[in-house]
This record gives sequence, C-alpha cells and structure tokens, in this order.
Amino acid sequence: MASNLFSWPSLFSSPDEKAMWQVRSADDAQAFTELVGRWHGRIHSLCTRMTGDPHRGEDLAQETFARLFAHRKTYQSTGRFSTFLWRIALNLCYDELRRINRRGELSLEESDQEAPGSIPLESDDPGPDQSLVESERARAVRDALLQLPEPYRVVVVLRHYEGLKFREIGVVLGIPDGTVKSRMFDALQQLSRLLNPIFFDAPKAVRPDAVSRPPERLLI
Repeated sequence: MASNLFSWPSLFSSPDEKAMWQVRSADDAQAFTELVGRWHGRIHSLCTRMTGDPHRGEDLAQETFARLFAHRKTYQSTGRFSTFLWRIALNLCYDELRRINRRGELSLEESDQEAPGSIPLESDDPGPDQSLVESERARAVRDALLQLPEPYRVVVVLRHYEGLKFREIGVVLGIPDGTVKSRMFDALQQLSRLLNPIFFDAPKAVRPDAVSRPPERLLI
C-alpha cells in the first residue's frame, strides 16, 4: 500500500516526461505518438533553420524521432524530455552539416516557405509590393543566419525561434549560461554586420568571422 504513495506518474513535472517514461518502460506506442504530435513542428523548425533546407529538415525530424525511440532506454526520469530531444535533433543536424561541408554543397537550398513555428512579419495582409519586400527581407535573414558558424547559429535558433531561456540553452548545449550569453552577443553582432548593408543600404566593412570548429556532439 505504501508504494502507492510514490506512484511513478507523480514523479514527472510534465506530460512529456510522463509519456516518455511510458515509452521507455512499456514501449507505449500511443504515448510515443502523442510526443511526436506535440514536438514534430518544433523539431522540423529547428532542423530547417540549422540546415537551411525544409526538405532536409523534415528528413532530420523523422530521423530524430526514430533515434528517440531507439534510445528510449537511455532516457533518465530525472532529466527533462525536451533536453533529451533537442540534443538528439542537434546531433543529427551537426552530422548533416559535416556531410554537407565534406561534399562541398551550399548550406542553403532556397525556399520561399517559412519553417513551421516562424513568426510572420506583419499581422495584416500586405499588398503585393509589401509582400515582396517582406519575402526578400526574410530570405536575407535566413541567408545571414546560415552564414553564422554553428555554435552561434544554434544559440540564435534556440533563443529567438524556439523561445528557450539562456539557462535552458546552456543545459541543452552543456555550456555555462555566461557562454550562451556571450555567443548570443557575438551572433547578433555578426548578423548586424551582414544585414545592415542590405536593410539600410549602408555598406560597412565586415570583419571576417572566426573559423568555425565543428561543434562537439551533445551527450544524450
């Protein structure tokens, strides 16, 4: 009877943790389907913004959930499900970016479609001219984001597009909060240098970015 006081569902702080524990302990297909339904859009958005290609983003999102199920037995109930999932997705993105670099492909395959979860520039319906301007500006931002070395790009994506707090980003990436903030500052400086000449027609000297080291894989 006493064991009922410590029933395992009460240990989890969110439906995601509870569902993931059901997947881990009982291979619960319904719980896994619920997790995919709740998280697919955000993982697709992350992978698309990291690689610059919505088709690659979809492939990586699907692979993320395949890896999630494959690694279900390594999930620890003391950790947040979101951290576990973000790390799987980012490791796949890093691997894909390395393959892109080895093949010498362009990191951006242009698409006029915004990634799921993106915020529209205007709430009112703009006219055709305004839509063109906004489309070009959005594309310029996407291009600039993809020019950032991966350690800076991922911080911008997780903070500004996925809405994570600095502390949460630090946990996902395994780095101190101060390092996250420093990388964000440097990333915004780099984006400003890239975008100011486009948005404000004021050419400025762009300092060559530091050589990007391939990011280390995240522990899951």
